[in-house]
Amino acid sequence: MAANNRRMSGKKGAQVGSGGQRRRGLEGKGPTPPAEARKGHKKNRIANSKAKQVQRRPAARGRGGKGTSEMVVGRNPVVEALREGVPAVTLYVQQFIDNDERVREALQLVAERGGVHLMEAPRPELDRMTNGLNHQGMVLQVPAYEYAHAEDLANAAYDKGEDPLIVALDGVTDPRNLGAIVRSASAFGGHGVLVPERRAAGMTAGAWKTSAGAAARTPVARATNLTRALEAYKKAGLAIVGLAADGDTEVGELAALEGPVVIVVGSEGKGLSRLVGETCDFRVRIPMPGGGESLNAGVAAGIVLYEAARKRS
Repeated sequence: MAANNRRMSGKKGAQVGSGGQRRRGLEGKGPTPPAEARKGHKKNRIANSKAKQVQRRPAARGRGGKGTSEMVVGRNPVVEALREGVPAVTLYVQQFIDNDERVREALQLVAERGGVHLMEAPRPELDRMTNGLNHQGMVLQVPAYEYAHAEDLANAAYDKGEDPLIVALDGVTDPRNLGAIVRSASAFGGHGVLVPERRAAGMTAGAWKTSAGAAARTPVARATNLTRALEAYKKAGLAIVGLAADGDTEVGELAALEGPVVIVVGSEGKGLSRLVGETCDFRVRIPMPGGGESLNAGVAAGIVLYEAARKRS
């Protein structure tokens, strides 16, 4: 019996006081994780590689985006905006408003256009929406403008088999100038207008009105950094031509206008900024026999665009 006990003492098996390790070892470990989550699996390695690529990828800069919506306030501004085809989302009309000629015309224009919501609102609500401005019982909500990407302007030209003709604005802050330049670009075969994201005019209702509908045909792009956008155009083979009162060449003598080109227009007072001026391949001037010191930015852009169109014809 003692010998039998000695033989049994060498056998492997559960020991007294094991703490239930064997029982826990038999418990299930839950569902099998997907291949992408299993360490060492091929799909896991691929997923990790893609994640690292996304982390290393630089954020897009200067690539279009949306502007901000705005309100056109007052009976005359609302009617003028609707006449000029300014995009609109909703026309708010005050309850029990005096139904004069301007109100009737606004309602008729909205009905003819279609796609614009008509809302009746109490005066306190309109006061709140306009921060107490004199809205005269009429408010037009203009949607945020969908800016193009800077590179899309050149690509659109190449898709048509044409050399790009682009206008870039440096420090132009008046929306009416922007609208006039968009109108000139459309008239003379331009492929778009580029504006900086900050400290510059954007496509507001005022710009839409001045463009006289051209903004619906000619895209406006926005760049986070204008200098870098111009450098990218230069690397793509476009000549960068800056307008300057002290330019080395008269605009009519510049052969570069016949090919792919970006015309850079500065502000009326300060002209081109230093960095933008240094980026330009050419600095041209507009001869003024009358002796004027400078031209309005919209007028200057129109003259150069006409000259470019004449050379290309």
